[in-house]
Order: sequence, then structure tokens, then C-alpha cells
Amino acid sequence: MNLYDYTPALPGTERTDILHEDTAVRIERIVSNLARTQWYDQAQDEWLVLIKGSAELEVERTRVTLEEGDTLFLPAHCRHRVLSTSDETLWLTVFVKV
Repeated sequence: MNLYDYTPALPGTERTDILHEDTAVRIERIVSNLARTQWYDQAQDEWLVLIKGSAELEVERTRVTLEEGDTLFLPAHCRHRVLSTSDETLWLTVFVKV
């Protein structure tokens, strides 16, 4: 499997591929294309790295700008949403079940 071998997302959307999942962890590759999301309030901890592109998030009413190589940890039930992404943003996310 190659992290860069993916199908692009349509403009205004995200595409998610589950790369691994077991009882404790889920690893996803997310491709965003000028995307905006609803609010998330997840039961899992989430760690992410922005591999390609850029993104702006709102995390508990604080704006966070991410560039290539930036990481972010979102504890369970931390409300967050994607405000905007560049046209081919690539994320790697790790969800840890608590």
C-alpha cells in the first residue's frame, strides 16, 4: 500500500479510506478538496498529520491553521470542524478508542 496512491476527492468534498482498523485503533487517509465539514464530537482520541496541502480548522472556538507536516491531537469529545482546505489536501489520521 502506498499512502500517495489514492483517488482524488471531488471539489467541496472529502474522501476517506480506512487503512487499518482493530479493536483499539483506526487509521485513515483523508483527501480533501476545498472541503468544509460539520462539527465533530467523537468518542475517540484523534491524532492527525497534514501530509500535503493546507487546512483551517475550528477547534473549540479557536481557529487553527495547518500546513504540510503539522500535527494536531484532538482528545475525545473535543468539538472541531474543517473550515477550509486547499484543493488536494492529504491527511493521515489515527483514532484511538478510549
